[in-house]
Amino acid sequence: MADINSSLEIKQLVKAEKEQINSHAFIDTHTHFDAPVFDIDRAQQVQQAYMQGVRHLVLVGYLYRYFERMYDTKQAISQLFSTKFESQDNDNDNDNDNDNAYLHTHIALGLHPFYIDQHTEEHLTQLEQLIVERRPLAIGEIGLDTFNHEMKAPDIFAKQKRFFEAQLDMAVRHQLPVMLHIRKAHAEALAILKANVYDAHKLGGIAHSFSGGTQEAKAFVKLGFKLGVTGQITNPNAKKLRRAIAAAVNSYGIECLVIETDCPDMTPIMCQTPDHSYDLSERNLGVKSDHGVTHDRNVPANLPWVLSSLSELLGISHARLVRQLWQNSCDALKVEWSYPINSPE
Repeated sequence: MADINSSLEIKQLVKAEKEQINSHAFIDTHTHFDAPVFDIDRAQQVQQAYMQGVRHLVLVGYLYRYFERMYDTKQAISQLFSTKFESQDNDNDNDNDNDNAYLHTHIALGLHPFYIDQHTEEHLTQLEQLIVERRPLAIGEIGLDTFNHEMKAPDIFAKQKRFFEAQLDMAVRHQLPVMLHIRKAHAEALAILKANVYDAHKLGGIAHSFSGGTQEAKAFVKLGFKLGVTGQITNPNAKKLRRAIAAAVNSYGIECLVIETDCPDMTPIMCQTPDHSYDLSERNLGVKSDHGVTHDRNVPANLPWVLSSLSELLGISHARLVRQLWQNSCDALKVEWSYPINSPE
């Protein structure tokens, strides 16, 4: 990983903070900002995210072999601010932090269903050991995925369900929220959640990058999960998703939503280039431009576009919505992070 500490001066960030009196503050509840596609310019992306109001950013796990990389990224970002906050470079993500003049990075650890063939029983044991030793913010992303034919194979899907249930049990044992990845398996996931002792009303939780329909949206919210809204909401052609989000809000209020970038994936439509055709789902590959920057990567600084499109869809002002989304994120993650006092009422 590139040394980002030497690339960015904290004075620039402090100045940016003073200049953004009229901006909003955000919690990016789901990112893969540790991915190598950000190595070339991570420092610049941290600065841009900070200037756009991002104050908390969650790095979410998917493969055991990348867990340490996530902690390295967290430490590197913390070092950018070490001259101002020398005491906050630690691994415990479950602290109550009231200082938002800082881009705080947090860790969620989980074994992703799409990569189930790469997970072993030993990884489950090692995951729980890390949970005990480092106390992450959440467990995730976990769940079920039948996106392609291979993932629907009975043995593969059975292993997915076993790992999903095992990680839900870990969340109960350690009293941590979960981040769900559910793709084309909503009915099966809901059945498991209803049968498991995990209670999102008490422990929190997010249905990350929600992609189901109206009934599924309401079902997850009824179980206590917040619906994670990504850059997909910016696409006017995503009619099923937009209907589902609007219906959930109509039934349960705006308290049921959080926003996320899921970077480098889910790029808002207004941030895409005309040749948007690159698959960044592996999160460690990417097509690079002549200047070395990956085409159409999503970045944390794009989060305001999600707010803007959601505001338009729901007919709710930016100022009201952004504050509620902040509180919703805190509720989902069971933390107490104060909203920056320099942001508008």
